Amino acid sequence: MQRVMIVGGSGSGKSTLARALGARTGLPVYHMDHVQWKAGWVSRSVEERELLARDIESRARWIFEGGFSATYRNRIARCDTLIWLDFPVGLRLWRVTRRLVRYWGRERPDMTPGCREGFHRETLPFYKWIWDTRKTSREGVLRLIATPPAHVRVVHLTSAAQVAAFLETVPPCP
Repeated sequence: MQRVMIVGGSGSGKSTLARALGARTGLPVYHMDHVQWKAGWVSRSVEERELLARDIESRARWIFEGGFSATYRNRIARCDTLIWLDFPVGLRLWRVTRRLVRYWGRERPDMTPGCREGFHRETLPFYKWIWDTRKTSREGVLRLIATPPAHVRVVHLTSAAQVAAFLETVPPCP
């Protein structure tokens, strides 16, 4: 396991799993939120995001978690393991709300510096986006993993218990 792609809906635990997997394996962890956002919740252009994602994907070792489906094909071609966190939308919305409250007024560990949690112009549209894309995002991942490259191990996890059990199967770095 040298290049790990983690996908799933918002609130599915991608960042949490990436941190745990990075600590266990010693692989560097990259978060799509760093690619998406500049300080103050300013979104980067699509072109800039693609360049930053491609730079990460070109490296020899990584755990890269997050969306941005425009880069999925390149990322799956480069990864050796794809982990899909496939959790119900109600649970994901609850986790996003819990995260908002937990980090209120502060920066999350996986977020770009200068992006503090709280209600801002992106908050309500974000909840709506999670709800509106609950089916289309899942269908997109299903298409992606329907015919993965032969060298890619696909891990489909649908519960916190499965995530914990999967982590136990990963040998710790020396």
